[in-house]
Amino acid sequence: MAPVASPVISPSMATAHPVARRLSSSSGRSLTDILIGTQASASSSSLKLADGPVEPVKAEGLKHVRSRLEARRYKTPEFAAQLLKILSTLQIPSWTDTRIKPEDIVVRRVSGALTNAVFFVSYKNSSKVSTVLLRIYGPSSGSLISRPRELHILHKLSSVYRIGPRVFGTFENGRLEEYFDSTTLTAEDIRDPLISRWIGARMAEFHSVDMEVVSPPSDIPETGIWKPSVKTCVSSWLPYAHEVLSLPSVRREVALDLDITRFEKEWNIYLKWLSKVEDKRSGSAMVFGHNDAQYGNLLRLTNALEADEHRQIIVVDFEYASPNPAAYDIGNHFHEWCANYHGNTPHLLDQSRYPTFTQRRNFYTSYIKHSNHLGKGAEDPVFDPSDLDQIVAALDYQVRVWSPASHAMWAIWGIVQARDDLENSVAEPEFDYVGYATGRMEAFRREILDLGVIQR
Repeated sequence: MAPVASPVISPSMATAHPVARRLSSSSGRSLTDILIGTQASASSSSLKLADGPVEPVKAEGLKHVRSRLEARRYKTPEFAAQLLKILSTLQIPSWTDTRIKPEDIVVRRVSGALTNAVFFVSYKNSSKVSTVLLRIYGPSSGSLISRPRELHILHKLSSVYRIGPRVFGTFENGRLEEYFDSTTLTAEDIRDPLISRWIGARMAEFHSVDMEVVSPPSDIPETGIWKPSVKTCVSSWLPYAHEVLSLPSVRREVALDLDITRFEKEWNIYLKWLSKVEDKRSGSAMVFGHNDAQYGNLLRLTNALEADEHRQIIVVDFEYASPNPAAYDIGNHFHEWCANYHGNTPHLLDQSRYPTFTQRRNFYTSYIKHSNHLGKGAEDPVFDPSDLDQIVAALDYQVRVWSPASHAMWAIWGIVQARDDLENSVAEPEFDYVGYATGRMEAFRREILDLGVIQR
């Protein structure tokens, strides 16, 4: 099945109408798709390069050029000359050499979606000139995606913490980013014990960033108390889920299976139960979470130079990056072990593939040893075995109690994403959002029952 373009609903936009997001839970995404954060269709000829007025997006600390590029003209000499001027003005590494000629610049289109046109830019006469990624925003992207928030987080994570691609600079309707020579992890890769430890270490480093440093100023609570974004997202998306399930094209049995009114009651009961559990025990630490650590959002560098093995894993796609309990993010990742977005039923999770305790412990051990927020940073990685067992047990319990929240959020997300297919009466959608939402809703209800949150 071809990659699916789908709406974006980011945590920062939870109070706004749901908008376009790339579905990483689609059947197949190439490395190119992952790197650029867009979807390329099976037929590149069907893609349209959109130009038009776009509100300039800047970020403090990033160089900016007051220049625009027309995506549809990317094959012309004028485009190459203008691009070279931008590259030089932004002082992109290896692109400031005055001997570089516009006619020798190779601009390869990767995607030409309406919200983004993305290209790999290289120089054919010298291997010393590094390849960079060029992103040109479409005229609708400003209203579809919170560009300022996305750019702020991407810049802070890469510049302060060396997480994700470096942003070299921006121009009026786009930006230039670092290109990674890498491969995308697969559903089997994340189950490999060594790779799982690497992912655990990288997630711990991600969770150790300062939330106030990476979050846009508007996201920082005046009270200093961070609210889990999963709670905000679910409550804010519920009205739209109600609208979708009220559409005439929604089959009665589907509406009954999902039963959004029943879900609201169950969700509120679960949140109250969760608060009591968190009060009785030391709750999971609030961290800046990725919140979508599925295998398609994890890259492995082809030629890793880092002394630390785990740093060959690169985390990408930060649409959902926001404050959440650490256990929520870990639990969400474990659910992704059950997914196979390249299989015949990419919308279904196979619960038999959920990591065993031995596999979870393998992940936890690496995560704990690299976690600053757990009181044991990388500079003091030695644990007494009994202490480690206690920390692992506590973390595993926290993951278990936050696990239903992941199912809940993606269930509501799936309902909202189904709107276009339902309104257009698509008989065979490329991705079965309704089926996905139904599966996640069933898992949510099963888990809160198993936890004793509700009774049969």
